[in-house]
Amino acid sequence: MDQKERQELKKMKVDRSLQKNIQYLNRVLGVKKSFDVICRELTYGGKKFALYFVDGFAKDDILNRIMDHLAELDRKDIVPDPVQHLLHTHISYLEVETVEEMDKIVTAVLSGPLVLLIEGEEQALLIDARTYPARNPEEPDNERVVRGSRDGFVETLIFNTALTRRRLRDPSLRMEYHQIGERSKTDICISYLEDVADPDLVKVIRESVEHVETDGLPMAEKSLEEFLFKRHWNPYPMVRYTERPDVAAVHLLEGHVLLYVDTSPSVMITPTTFFHHVQHAEEYRQKPAVGAVLRWVRFIAMFSSIFLLPLWYLFAIQPEIVPDFLQFIGPKKAGEIPLLLQLLIAEVGIEVLRMASIHTPSPLATAMGLIAAILLGETAVQVGLFTHEVILYLSAAAIGTFATPSYEMGMANKLVRVGFLLLTAVFHAGGLILGMVIWFMVLAATRSLNTPYLWPLVPLNLRALWDVLVRSPMPLKDKRPHILSPEDPDRSQK
Repeated sequence: MDQKERQELKKMKVDRSLQKNIQYLNRVLGVKKSFDVICRELTYGGKKFALYFVDGFAKDDILNRIMDHLAELDRKDIVPDPVQHLLHTHISYLEVETVEEMDKIVTAVLSGPLVLLIEGEEQALLIDARTYPARNPEEPDNERVVRGSRDGFVETLIFNTALTRRRLRDPSLRMEYHQIGERSKTDICISYLEDVADPDLVKVIRESVEHVETDGLPMAEKSLEEFLFKRHWNPYPMVRYTERPDVAAVHLLEGHVLLYVDTSPSVMITPTTFFHHVQHAEEYRQKPAVGAVLRWVRFIAMFSSIFLLPLWYLFAIQPEIVPDFLQFIGPKKAGEIPLLLQLLIAEVGIEVLRMASIHTPSPLATAMGLIAAILLGETAVQVGLFTHEVILYLSAAAIGTFATPSYEMGMANKLVRVGFLLLTAVFHAGGLILGMVIWFMVLAATRSLNTPYLWPLVPLNLRALWDVLVRSPMPLKDKRPHILSPEDPDRSQK
């Protein structure tokens, strides 16, 4: 279908002639060309009908019950107004509505609902008796907790919204439906608490979603993020992704706005700051003291993934600046190739191993790990490709990357680490200091939906910063983050 035909489709209405409707829809939907798009021409109560559906989307039991009931109708049961009689009396299904635009009929059929057209009527019945292939909610692999719920979002939009509503039975919870993509018609849901979230924030996100012009969202939520935020060359994530319904509920209560995208198990949390990406559900599943320790260990791991390797490299190339108590740092024996090249090769090697672990079938993962650890790592040191210290400090940095709760944040920190290495190699200590200043200034100037990325550090908010650094007991968290401009800032509900 070319653009001209698409524009004509948007203007067309249901015709009184059932045969004209059938001929047009069969051509547009490719009924005889696609085996799974089905048109059934039927006769009930002396009236001719046409039923359209996609095989695999329709619930067979519901479809059979509706057809069995319609087969028992006489002509007097559906005249003088067949549409209204069927809508209010004879089609015993909850989700039924009328539609008269042809483009809505085409979209509905391809989305899953049944469409029933009637001879002599200018309206069709849309029966939402669809079911999508879906897996059961399972605990997300990248957000596991020792204690806590084991359910997670799946690839079906309606399942994900239901998992959220199960945790927030608040009448002000809104689930706004939108559709994006000229061809994909991808279902989008904007979720927020109406009496908590900032109305201006909701309006900005809604307008941004409505102004997305594309033929489809092939990568679901990731494609949508790039359309909404447009900071394509800043590696740091502007939104936080979660696959846990409890994490989504927590952020809704704080005043955030969530974006659900059909076919994706990840929900986008907006707006977010740098510090949203370094928190984990496990911290709130333990006692506050234990949660605070876990958070600090995670901070140490994350910052070591950024600074440990550049600092060690600086000490290795400028041993005169190393303090006396750190004299053991630095390679005692130079390798066969320059130290910087060793580090860059090892960085690439770690990334290759990461990709290999993703593509390796689970039964072979252990074997791949042994090959990486013993055959590659140890042999590379023995032949002089790497020094032992390079392997040690790069491994520590890589572990810090993997310990970062947000995968997107971990990858951004990896790029920053490589940048610090290159600046240190060129300008030594001044290069590392320059890189750190530029890094901090870029983050401080970055805003996510008008929210400062380094808040509550920049601008400084001591109370909020304390809550970031120390996992506070839940009874003390009686205020929502003011940076979100919540309608209801008080969480105590006294």
